[in-house]
Amino acid sequence: MRIMLMTALTTLVLSPALHGQRLSWRDILQRLENDRPQPDFVYPYAGEDTLQFGELWLPNHGSSHPVVVLIHGGCWLDQYPGVELVYYIADDLRSRGYAVWNLEYRRIGYPGSGYPGTFLDIAQGMDFLRTIAGKHRLDLDHVITMGHSAGGHLALWLAMRKNIPASSPLFADDPLPVHNVISLAGIGDLAYFSHFGAPACGDNTVEELIDWSNRGKEAALEDTSPDHLLPFDGKQYLIHGVFDAAVPPFIGLQYNEKSKAKNQESELIIIPDSGHFEIIVPWSDAWKKILPLVKEAMRS
Repeated sequence: MRIMLMTALTTLVLSPALHGQRLSWRDILQRLENDRPQPDFVYPYAGEDTLQFGELWLPNHGSSHPVVVLIHGGCWLDQYPGVELVYYIADDLRSRGYAVWNLEYRRIGYPGSGYPGTFLDIAQGMDFLRTIAGKHRLDLDHVITMGHSAGGHLALWLAMRKNIPASSPLFADDPLPVHNVISLAGIGDLAYFSHFGAPACGDNTVEELIDWSNRGKEAALEDTSPDHLLPFDGKQYLIHGVFDAAVPPFIGLQYNEKSKAKNQESELIIIPDSGHFEIIVPWSDAWKKILPLVKEAMRS
């Protein structure tokens, strides 16, 4: 049954006749030229590096705000756009009563990126919420992470930081807890993605991200790949567009099965008539299907 399902998903992804015209990141940037929502505050979370900052989007009502930590994708590569790619869903979530902490981070191609820099950026950005929570009435008992593509990997990783070995430079004594995770076309098994899905991001991107060649495969994966850090005390929602060619649904299927085998509460959701980017724009049918899951993840 598993093989049949993976075959069917792969056939859908690879069939040009079924794809039609899919949204691209360039379409999002083009729309931003004339319609660009703005965050309420921008905070550096670590030093003075230009990419170590977060943008806070605050609702204009409510005495206390549950928090969505939002992490953009882009193959972990500096050549692609950053926080602006998720501006529209940040704005939409803000309008629905959520505080959104939209994290920028150093990516491959930028000094200090890769291992451990990219991971430390995301971790420091996450924990910085403790610094600003009182000022902005952030409810740190209700924090979920949400990431797209490479950001989905980092969103999953944040939830599992407490399982990182103490010998790792990524270890933290008291990481800010994550309630649940929403992974939008995310990558939970770096080795599997490197082998089966990497061409979308470049053949050696994963290896460069985690310093695979110098650290050795298993050592590099044990503190960076979510499948090596399972389980965590929460639920992960693994959302994939059925026509996503960048991170095909079988990537989520494989990780979902591995997660359940390790007693992780996990749900795979395949969004019909959606590619890689329809799931991060609020005018899509895909986003309408995702919103109830955000509410559930924050409440449960």
